[in-house]
Amino acid sequence: MSHAITIDGLHYRAGKAFEISDLTLRVPAGAIYGFLGPNGSGKTTTIRLVLGLLRPLAGRICVLDALVPNDVVRVLARTGYVPEQPHLDHTLTVTEAMRFHAAFYPTWDQSWAERLLQDFELDPTQPFGKLSKGQKGKLMMLLALAQRPELLVLDEPTDGLDPVVRRDMLEALLDYVAQHGATVFVSSHLIHELERICDWVAIMDRGNLVSELPMDRFKAGIKRLKVAGAPADLAGLPFKVLARERNGSTESWVVSGWQPDMTAFFERGETTLREIIDLDLEDGFVELLRAARRPVA
Repeated sequence: MSHAITIDGLHYRAGKAFEISDLTLRVPAGAIYGFLGPNGSGKTTTIRLVLGLLRPLAGRICVLDALVPNDVVRVLARTGYVPEQPHLDHTLTVTEAMRFHAAFYPTWDQSWAERLLQDFELDPTQPFGKLSKGQKGKLMMLLALAQRPELLVLDEPTDGLDPVVRRDMLEALLDYVAQHGATVFVSSHLIHELERICDWVAIMDRGNLVSELPMDRFKAGIKRLKVAGAPADLAGLPFKVLARERNGSTESWVVSGWQPDMTAFFERGETTLREIIDLDLEDGFVELLRAARRPVA
């Protein structure tokens, strides 16, 4: 499997309060990779390191087969970026912002930019500073897509936008990915939104990578089990118990690494499996964070 982004042993410190230590992750080429985590977990810092906006203390970052920050100019020429906070000059009109952006990218597709302008219902004469938050988000997405990038890095691209605006932006994004096979690295706290579009997911917490795996394995492997006759010692289980809660004679376990054939484990012992409950991405996300912060004894 080829990778659009490879990070090995990354170390970065911001003052005394925050640190990313020994971060290693892989973003497969052509994937839509969801990057999850609570506020302050290190998502935006990681994105800035990937784009060469910050320099690591140690480790290796490879983006589109080029090292960052050594070859960052070559990387950025092939990368579309939508930051969490729009950074355009407020005095530029929509048309002027498009012309300014196009000047830096030989791959700029003017005809598609104009089509997106119509699809997003943006007024080309309106100054950026007078656009609504949703309109600013649409323009930032337009600029990133119209340069025809191989990699799209999106930092909370739909944060605070209404559902109609989010739908329009995601439809344009998915249309581009389907046509060009681009890789998307997207950070968001809108977990249900990522659940619909992503095929890989990673979870950050306090500067550490908690989990990284394909979306189908993530959703299939995290379950809530209702069991009776639970042992006091959980050693020797074929899966990992993230959380356990007693309710009378039964217990509720949240487990990771579950596979369907593991029901056979309960047929051999005194513990009885009463029910298997599927968890969505948000429930699994919360349980993994809780387990990372307070492991089960």
